[in-house]
Amino acid sequence: MRAYGRSLSGNPDLADDLTQDTMVKAWASRDRFERGTSIKAWTFVILRNTFLSQMRRNKFHGDYDEVAVERTLSTPASQEDAGEMTDLQRALMELPQDQREALILVGAGGMSYEEAASICDCALGTMKSRVSRARSALEEIMASGQFSQKRADAPPASEAIDAIMDSVEEITARREASGG
Repeated sequence: MRAYGRSLSGNPDLADDLTQDTMVKAWASRDRFERGTSIKAWTFVILRNTFLSQMRRNKFHGDYDEVAVERTLSTPASQEDAGEMTDLQRALMELPQDQREALILVGAGGMSYEEAASICDCALGTMKSRVSRARSALEEIMASGQFSQKRADAPPASEAIDAIMDSVEEITARREASGG
């Protein structure tokens, strides 16, 4: 769940807060959970809705990111692969919210289209379309190199790799735990 929150927000600290808020809300609403349905999907929907609510609330609020400022002032030399991973992370953040979460769930998470559609509360065809458009847009962004975020402002490549690997491992573990 933390990895999904990280993929939505692009910020590890915010992902931790989202995960904690989600668990608190899930616990408080546990009587509304329908037995026999996927608890994973139910909590992912809560996380997604919490994130979207926070985004609407913080629409006009600017954040000072001390870590980004530090990286801007002193950027270490990077290897080619690290630069490509950073570019991938930046390109993911260029995608519209619905396409980014679809691609993370299906692409990096290895979820089926059906599972991702359930989590995002949309039709199966809509999920397939979002993933297809996200893949095309991601390819175009990577090919053109047109990013709104500067590489120096992006999380380090090691964090991008960790976020992708965390999401794959966590989602796989949840699927195995739920018998999927």
